[in-house]
Amino acid sequence: MTLAVHVPEELSARVPVEQRGPGLDRDAVRLLVSRGMQVSHHAFRELPRLLRAGDLLIVNTSTTLAAAVDGRVGHARVVVHFSTRGDDGRWAVELRDPDGRGTTRVRAGGPAGTEVRLPGGVRLVLEEPLSASGDRLWWGRASGAEVLAMLRVHGRPIRYSYTERDQPLSVYQTVFALPSADGTGSAEMPSAARPFTARLVAELVSRGVQFAPITLHTGVASAEAHEPPYPERFSVPEASARLINAVKAGRGRVVAVGTTAVRAVESAAGPDGVVRAREGWTHLVVTPERGVRVVDGLLTGLHEPEASHLLMLEAIAGRAALDRGYEEALRGRYLWHEFGDVHLILPEEHPHTEHCSSNCW
Repeated sequence: MTLAVHVPEELSARVPVEQRGPGLDRDAVRLLVSRGMQVSHHAFRELPRLLRAGDLLIVNTSTTLAAAVDGRVGHARVVVHFSTRGDDGRWAVELRDPDGRGTTRVRAGGPAGTEVRLPGGVRLVLEEPLSASGDRLWWGRASGAEVLAMLRVHGRPIRYSYTERDQPLSVYQTVFALPSADGTGSAEMPSAARPFTARLVAELVSRGVQFAPITLHTGVASAEAHEPPYPERFSVPEASARLINAVKAGRGRVVAVGTTAVRAVESAAGPDGVVRAREGWTHLVVTPERGVRVVDGLLTGLHEPEASHLLMLEAIAGRAALDRGYEEALRGRYLWHEFGDVHLILPEEHPHTEHCSSNCW
């Protein structure tokens, strides 16, 4: 789907909110709340009173990698974005051209056999496109040193042209991020969770909101491409599966924090809606036709009108409600992208449930 809206350039969040003024923390962003066609405007710090005891937040624990590194193809300078490590040790990568302003622009992929010289003596050879439908991402095989070790020393976070300047990797880690046993992580931050602070998490817990951790390592989602998501590695642990099923059985609301959390938990759900512990690769693309089996709501950033993620949002909220929310976001001058404001999609409230507890519907 494509939304019939235009997002002005000045609504791009260029720096993290905590850098916009003294005394600000990550939770100082704004929060647009959609309940069906009803839209309200809040500060993100109000989230604890917008949820209720018995609600469950599904959060992604993937850590963000310093996935961008400078390289050379012949005499030409390139920037390599390392997206996903395959089971055979190869990496899905995107090559981009430096634009002279500290960011990058699109570069044609391939061809097969292209050799990229990287820091630390690493050589990357492109072998084949990741998908038959496009050549932006390629499978490449590295030699000379371990890629993750090279990224730790020479890498930096992926940055797009709408941001103002480079930021330290810590800016791209969420409060839920946990190092993985094999050192892998996400090429780009699971940004819907960025506004959470330890203080806000503690307040949510004190009000009876529960958390279910999952992991999905996000690949490169180039700002220009708007392609459907590629296969990504995910894990839904047994304890989280049990908790999600218990909340569903108790009539609590299951709210995913980010589209990555939706993709992971829906990949672990059977046709009956029961979530089972599962890990591996997911090819799932959530669309209105497929629908959702587990999540009742979603906390997410504001997506560009052409973004493929909007199909997932439509599956949860419905097209009319989504159009209404984005019209209000534009009217309210909300900020877009990973450092921007956030959108909470909740089930439509009916009059007899407005003041009920979590088990009263």
